[in-house]
Amino acid sequence: QVQLVESGGGLVQAGGSLRLSCAASGRTFSTYLMGWFRQAAGKDREFVAAISRSGGSTYYVESVKGRFTISRDNAKNTVYLQISNLKPEDTAVYYCAATYAGTWDQVLKSRRFDFWGQGTQVTVSS
Repeated sequence: QVQLVESGGGLVQAGGSLRLSCAASGRTFSTYLMGWFRQAAGKDREFVAAISRSGGSTYYVESVKGRFTISRDNAKNTVYLQISNLKPEDTAVYYCAATYAGTWDQVLKSRRFDFWGQGTQVTVSS
């Protein structure tokens, strides 16, 4: 089991930046493949980015490439999502997620994660 706690959300003007953090506790953090999702009001949850257990591989959905950067610090049990050039359509609750099951390719295909944080709200004003 792993417990995940997100932080770093807030109200930002369009064009601004934010860094979201997700602190993990419990089982060894480096055994988890990590991801970030977001859910805008009235919409389905959207997979945004993922990072491999070592941090050596990252994946982004097309809509956020070039603006979002996922990273992790296994010594600090933390995964980050740096968001730049924020747009009003980035407004959502952002969730981090973890899974220790599956290979990198399997998880990217299934987008199945087993553990979730409570989410942090990001609101972008125009």
